[in-house]
Amino acid sequence: MHTKKQTPVKYYVGIDVGSASVRAALVDGFGTVVAHADQPIQIWEPQPDHYEQSSADIWAACCSVTKKVVCGVDASQIRGVGFDATCSLVVVDKQFQPLAVNREGQNHRNVIMWMDHRAVSQVERINATQHRVLNYVGGVMSVEMQPPKLLWIKENLQESCWEKAGYFFDLPDFLSWKATGVTARSLCTVVCKWTYTSDGGWDDSFWKMIGLEDLVKDKYEKIGNHVLSPGESVGKGLTPEAAKDLGLPEGIAVAASLIDAHAGGLGVIGADVKGHNLPCENQPFTSRVAMICGTSSCHMGVSETPIFVPGVWGPYFSAMVPGLWLNEGGQSATGKLVSVWRHKQIPRWEVCHNCYHSGIYTYLNSHLDLIKKSLPVGFLTVDLHVWPDFHGNRSPLTDLTLKGMVVGLTLSRGLDELALIYLATIQAIALGTRHILETMQAAGHHINTLFLCGGLSKNPLFVQMHADITGKPVVLSKEVESVLVGAAILGACASGDFASIQVCST
Repeated sequence: MHTKKQTPVKYYVGIDVGSASVRAALVDGFGTVVAHADQPIQIWEPQPDHYEQSSADIWAACCSVTKKVVCGVDASQIRGVGFDATCSLVVVDKQFQPLAVNREGQNHRNVIMWMDHRAVSQVERINATQHRVLNYVGGVMSVEMQPPKLLWIKENLQESCWEKAGYFFDLPDFLSWKATGVTARSLCTVVCKWTYTSDGGWDDSFWKMIGLEDLVKDKYEKIGNHVLSPGESVGKGLTPEAAKDLGLPEGIAVAASLIDAHAGGLGVIGADVKGHNLPCENQPFTSRVAMICGTSSCHMGVSETPIFVPGVWGPYFSAMVPGLWLNEGGQSATGKLVSVWRHKQIPRWEVCHNCYHSGIYTYLNSHLDLIKKSLPVGFLTVDLHVWPDFHGNRSPLTDLTLKGMVVGLTLSRGLDELALIYLATIQAIALGTRHILETMQAAGHHINTLFLCGGLSKNPLFVQMHADITGKPVVLSKEVESVLVGAAILGACASGDFASIQVCST
């Protein structure tokens, strides 16, 4: 009997840094997650709307979860590493040591999180300039982007941070630097959050106009003057120190990174849907929107030509899929909003102790099915309505001053009422998605199918409400960890095993 010699399996590591945890996955060449692990990371909230993290804590978590997923695997079969992360701002000094982004002088807290809203005054002044670069962020810059945070640091921490700072990194770029020792930035991060353009680079007049001319004088060394496309190999791969930290072989390929939502979009938008009778079948990717549902939600739509959508970020060229323009809508609070009732309505949650065995959302979904009677579940909230902008409106109203609201509350505090406010919150989020999609379509996008991924996409009620309220079919990936797959696609591309991101992701 003769047996064919099997080709050794090739693996790629995807590392995803979310708002509250770090995850890693070992992914094979077919896009299958072979192993995954996660670990929480710390968040400090020293005062309202100030959210900080530690780059050392984040890197330590990256190392811990990576060692877990590669344990027992032949190191020679691991070919590449890709990182994605939230678009948080990391500050280090000239020796790459962490610098405090707070008045308390706590150097280990050197990350201003994406959801931090401390720079309200600064972003208002930036938007008042009406500079041309704002055309590429929907006309209005978000407080979640990096220029207003940089300006806040200069105006509030001039001596303790601004003057001592050596480098300002987007978190995904900090991770690729930590792995390779190379300070190159990803085109994804600098285009989407820093006002870099793929054809013109940095615009000197913008930085001078907003009072950050210091960055121009140092030839942008502090924020990046070497930019790589996502998936492009960075430097000479893993340094000896990083390899030891991560439990990986020295020198394996490290990819230029992506923002976490963009990794999720990359992981799902190219899915093969043949045979499912979907309207996007045999249509270009431009008919699809990838929705990444986590602490916040992002709505990623691509186009062959630039489409300017009022209140929706972009158009960004090659920021997610090479060669295509990206528009990015979003909701600042989704997963965090759904869970907020768990903290604000403690007495209500106490009525269902047994729900913790199956999970609170599974339990509430089942309870809604019990009380809906003959009507569809959506009609249960005919007298209860939620305005979901508890953390401002990102798209398409672009109003960070907006607050949340609930209309139709009663004095009842039983399980029924808890389930109904949970349902109304999910419906409000879905209606926000519909508003974003309608705005994108009015500007020129032709969207017929939604592709969902992220934590909330595992909730059947969340998925169904989005299908019902948008009127569009919703596709869920067979591989549920789409963000991790997106990160691993970067590593696969950097390794040279695949010719391009497009080849990897389809």
